[in-house]
Amino acid sequence: MKKAEANPLAQAYLHKVNSHPGVYCIALNRPKSKNAISVQLLKDLRGALNQAISEKLLNVLIFYSSTPGAFCSGADLIERKSMTDAQVREFLSNIREIFNFIDDLPFPTIAAIDGPALGGGLELALTCDFRIAASDVTKMSFPEVRLGIIPGAGGTQRAPRLIGMSKAKELIFTGRNLTARDAQDLGLVDYVAGSSSTAFERALELAKEMSSSAPLALRAAKSAMSRSLDTPLITALNHERTCYESLLDTKDRVEALVAFREKRRPVFVGE
Repeated sequence: MKKAEANPLAQAYLHKVNSHPGVYCIALNRPKSKNAISVQLLKDLRGALNQAISEKLLNVLIFYSSTPGAFCSGADLIERKSMTDAQVREFLSNIREIFNFIDDLPFPTIAAIDGPALGGGLELALTCDFRIAASDVTKMSFPEVRLGIIPGAGGTQRAPRLIGMSKAKELIFTGRNLTARDAQDLGLVDYVAGSSSTAFERALELAKEMSSSAPLALRAAKSAMSRSLDTPLITALNHERTCYESLLDTKDRVEALVAFREKRRPVFVGE
């Protein structure tokens, strides 16, 4: 699959995957810094996310690097050196807000990790529903404590929820580097791509499996599951019912029933 041409004017941008209907990507596009998170990258990422939200036929969103062998190397520490304390606080507020926004996106999301995922880069991956790493990735870590700080964009909260408190503490307290296999063993990564494949290619395979589903149904399923672990069961079950009932009068549900009767694939319109 040919990726979209890089946009030299944007440090993050949204594009379709023409060969996979319903699959969109946000490309991180700072190749010289391995996509270190700058003020401008955050601004462009926010813009790309706002575009994604407006795409009613978007079924799956993949985050990846526009250049091979990379994902996100964390905050831009060179830029950080020139910031005032007030600017640092504003940056942290913005990155938390944007990462929380990604975490709350209504459709499935995948992080395709084809290179180092460090600090804020790993925190970005944790906001996604799925994480896929290339087999040759050797640098995944939270190095912040070695720099006199802590993960500040959700790492101390999302990592324990994903892999358990003890494993998360060890990962953050030591700043240890993980390989793709190490990360998979910990439960930090869901899949490791085969040796002849990139994480992005493996992410496309997973996205293709999901993207043939009805857009509104995918979103309702994600919404229903989002409350499954942090609310009482009866409350979560009531929310599931609300999500289910929201689909009863949709065009896509009717189309699915007609397509089943006619023994053909349904054509969903996201309505």
